[in-house]
Amino acid sequence: MICHWTSDVTGSIGHPLPALEAKLVPSGDKIEIRFKGPNISPGYYRDPERTAAAFDEEGYYKIGDAVKWADPNDANQGLLFDGRVAENFKLLTGTWVAAGMLRLDVLSATAPLIQDAAVTGVDQAWVGLLAFPNLAACRAAIGPEAEPLSPDAVVRHPKLHAALETKLGTYNAAHPGSSQRVARVLLMTEPPNIDAGEITDKGYLNQRAILARRAALVERLHSETPGNDVVEA
Repeated sequence: MICHWTSDVTGSIGHPLPALEAKLVPSGDKIEIRFKGPNISPGYYRDPERTAAAFDEEGYYKIGDAVKWADPNDANQGLLFDGRVAENFKLLTGTWVAAGMLRLDVLSATAPLIQDAAVTGVDQAWVGLLAFPNLAACRAAIGPEAEPLSPDAVVRHPKLHAALETKLGTYNAAHPGSSQRVARVLLMTEPPNIDAGEITDKGYLNQRAILARRAALVERLHSETPGNDVVEA
């Protein structure tokens, strides 16, 4: 994709490059974009199973990104990036959650206390987060008494929970819908493990790998007794 004009809109990705075909496919409440062209790899080397999963029945590569029109009435204004459909999921009610965009919004709202997070809630009644805290910022929020505390003690400290509850309360007030509201946050002290695939080659969190590897934490977060490392929002 290329945006070859000056745009005042954040996230503009413009139009497909010459000789490249793009297909827009409904995906829940999002629109997924797929590609076909001479610059697209024919597949994974010696891995027909992954190749078959990466392309649709018409041979379009499924990159997992969502888009929307900058102006629905004028295609010349191009497309905007609209998150990752590969990370989206449904709540128990059937409501779609746009995990990528929700994650960015919550990280902005809780800065600098939460460094990164994985969004939970697949087939659950509400959305939660497995959060990687910024321990330095969390200690600062607690005050001088946090200096001798272990990371486990920091993520359980009442002052930190109170600070996060305030930030999450402000976020939830602006995002009251079930697909955006965050009900609980579990604060983890173990950082993302690159050897376990929790970080991609590009340095991003691999949400799917984190939720799979830390399935016990997800289960506890959504249980009736989540533990004192969980912040109720």
